[in-house]
Amino acid sequence: MDPYYVRSILRMQAPLLIPDIAPPVSGHTLLFPVVGNPISQVKAPLVFNALFRRAGIDALVVPLDLPPATVLDTCRGLLASGSIGGLLVTVPYKKTLFDLVAQPGEPARLVGAVNAIRRDAGGAIAGDLFDGIGFVAGLRAAGHDPAGRKVLLVGAGGAGSAVAAALLSAGVVWLGLFDVHTARAEALASHLQACFADCTVVSLRTPSQADCDIAVNTTPLGMKPDDPLPLDPAALPAGTLVVDVIMQPAETPLLRHAAQRGLPVHPGRPMLDHQLPAYLDFFGLPQAAQLARATLRTNTNSPI
Repeated sequence: MDPYYVRSILRMQAPLLIPDIAPPVSGHTLLFPVVGNPISQVKAPLVFNALFRRAGIDALVVPLDLPPATVLDTCRGLLASGSIGGLLVTVPYKKTLFDLVAQPGEPARLVGAVNAIRRDAGGAIAGDLFDGIGFVAGLRAAGHDPAGRKVLLVGAGGAGSAVAAALLSAGVVWLGLFDVHTARAEALASHLQACFADCTVVSLRTPSQADCDIAVNTTPLGMKPDDPLPLDPAALPAGTLVVDVIMQPAETPLLRHAAQRGLPVHPGRPMLDHQLPAYLDFFGLPQAAQLARATLRTNTNSPI
């Protein structure tokens, strides 16, 4: 089994190096809600709050479970508050909340999704998407450069769109997209093919069609114990790297089945760790971003 993967799983199951005590909260504390539905799986509060304490920043990341019917109005209201430094966005709202954004960054504009939103100094709502940046950086840190590789990607939602665009930017030569909503995968494949003419991007009717070097799950399948596998590791070529972006549980059923078959695997947590500096710069917290970069440079084999 990949030593990096083993260390990552052990690190995620170990206590935080920083004592997990409640940070002081005052009327000056800047709040960063993580918006999603469900929200119990998110690791961002643990990671961001540990960094904030180490950097001496009076800020707090908190989970916020919002129903679909009210998510746009609630987030619009939150962003009007001076106590909100910004919003972190997780499933299933990365595409939904793009509709709030007047000033999207290039990755967000490319796929129509966001995972970070803030108001700028003039009051306009800005947003960007860092999943893809973190995903590719995490792969490379583990010794898996996607350049020149063929990739099967399952899931064409917000996270899948971000990861797909980042992989194409990183130089993959073939990308096969599968989603149970066929029209969504076809639309994303067509859009990305137009943006990356030097690569081949196709929509697949089944994930078993792919002859790939890397197989990636960007769907929520695996968060619940009774979820079906998003793809069958037994149908993959020998040596295929299997990647799951899910962070809770740390070892998903997909990764466990792939490892039992003898395939190399890569967990979801590095994607979060390696997008932290970009998140923090976006939110105007350069001291915390500098600390995150320094931690990643000196501890490249373990998550923050």
